Amino acid sequence: MPTSSITLEQIINFLLEAPMFGDLDATQLSQIVHIMQVQRLRDGQIIFREGDPGDAWYVIYDGHADVFKSDDFHPSRRIASLEARACFGEMAILDHSPRSASVVARGEATVFRFPRKEFENLLREDNLAAYKLIYEMAKVLCVRARNTAQQLTEALADKTPERLERTSIGLVHGQSVSE
Repeated sequence: MPTSSITLEQIINFLLEAPMFGDLDATQLSQIVHIMQVQRLRDGQIIFREGDPGDAWYVIYDGHADVFKSDDFHPSRRIASLEARACFGEMAILDHSPRSASVVARGEATVFRFPRKEFENLLREDNLAAYKLIYEMAKVLCVRARNTAQQLTEALADKTPERLERTSIGLVHGQSVSE
């Protein structure tokens, strides 16, 4: 999909196919697109760093991005890879916390950036599309919480210390994917 000039029709059609936007109609999407910024990224460009303020959330239009997390044992370790239609950074919209991981472009990429301030303005205006997106974000977080609970239950059932340690480290890192 060439990104030299993306039309509004291409953007809306793309977002209609992205899971986070599936319940929005074309009119509602056009309201959301109004606040959206298009960012073209080069290989290795940092989208945001762990600890940065959560000032926006993103959707990958084309290309890939990697999520990195630091811990006491590794200065930075890749914990997830993201591709087209993946949403990330949405936790910043919900809780205003600093970023819990870093996200970096892998190869050339184009992302749609949704600034928190403008998104919150839509919420204050009782914009139905913004509320639907918040609902979708909540559903994504519920799925992640259920998966984490299942993995923890399985790890506790297997009382092998090595497996418990591996799983608990994986759970901590796996929760950081959405930022």
